[in-house]
Amino acid sequence: MTTSELAHIAHFDPVQHDPDDVVRTAVVDGIEGWVARPVAEAPYAIAVGVVELHQYAGVSGGHKAVAVGCGGRQTISALHHRDRILGSGVEIGRVDGNPFRAAIEALGEAARCRLALVWVPAIGQWMFGPPKAVVRAALSQMEPWVWQSEPAPGAVLEVADEKAVSLYQASRAASYLALSPRPPLAEGATLVLRAACPDGLGAEDGFVAALHRHRPPWTALLEGPPPSGAGAQRAVILALVARRYRLVVEECADPAPFLAVGIDARTSRVERPATWLRVARPFQQIPQLADPPATG
Repeated sequence: MTTSELAHIAHFDPVQHDPDDVVRTAVVDGIEGWVARPVAEAPYAIAVGVVELHQYAGVSGGHKAVAVGCGGRQTISALHHRDRILGSGVEIGRVDGNPFRAAIEALGEAARCRLALVWVPAIGQWMFGPPKAVVRAALSQMEPWVWQSEPAPGAVLEVADEKAVSLYQASRAASYLALSPRPPLAEGATLVLRAACPDGLGAEDGFVAALHRHRPPWTALLEGPPPSGAGAQRAVILALVARRYRLVVEECADPAPFLAVGIDARTSRVERPATWLRVARPFQQIPQLADPPATG
């Protein structure tokens, strides 16, 4: 983090995580666990974070703050391998029966993460306690789904400033909806991200390289050797989204980085028909297609 980003917590004298200065903990489901040396040398850890929807872990927060946020480079890479993030049961909003969530919880326990303090934006509350219990209690109160009776031809996703720094971050709003259990979207629907993205595609070199190496719908990212490098897993997710839907970025600071990789982008906004979905809080609550009423 930059000096300005750290300014409001500088009085705590924070230690920034170095993913190469780590200590081995345990092997979990074939993943070698490595954690930051200061965490490994402490009697135990308290995870501080946010519980909101997450593409792989179901929701963020809890053990994830230590297993991933303080994890070694090798651990993070193994967790985000294409085969693992596309595994059965790995799904947004799903905690139990999710092998990604199970892995990060076991890795967190191996690193002696014993407590979690989390902010839950969806309900405007802090929660504190054992990490696994806190995450499940938060999810039970979040009401992450808004039910829709029929598919829509498109969706407008409003991305808050703190999530709209780059496509790497902001694109989660689109993939959370598109890859949710029952997306209420017609085949070929357009997903409009309204996000400034002042950092363009983002600083994650694996993600940027993968998008530049191929063209939408980036089918090659789903076949053959998996992409590698920081953030490459998000390029895989965009390829999944692009198989069925079209992505557009509106109100961005500079369309050029997006146009360069084949994504339609503009600095202005286009008003969409009333039949389109409006998703005001895509990280907290997203639409889902309701079961049709029983007949007969």
